[in-house]
Amino acid sequence: MRKIINNRAYDTKTADWLGIYTNNLPHSDFRFFEEVLYRKKNGEFFLRCSGGALTKYATVCGDNRGWGDEIHPFDESEAKEWAQQNLTGEEYEEIFGKVEE
Repeated sequence: MRKIINNRAYDTKTADWLGIYTNNLPHSDFRFFEEVLYRKKNGEFFLRCSGGALTKYATVCGDNRGWGDEIHPFDESEAKEWAQQNLTGEEYEEIFGKVEE
């Protein structure tokens, strides 16, 4: 997926995939969603979010709801916060480096 936001390009094909959070429902479930953290070659972070018709990522057209797909630019502090909430400690440290105990 490629999206231009504030005159900046975000492309899941060229960015590094860092981690994923999903609600573990089947893709066919209207409540299924996933969020994937990426880092661009220049160090910028973004989150690709997608989900079924009963999620906050759904697209709405009139009375109909369907699968949605969005990209949200993140600064480093937002990326760290998301990773702390949704990834394991090992995954977090692989992305951002070792954290003191």
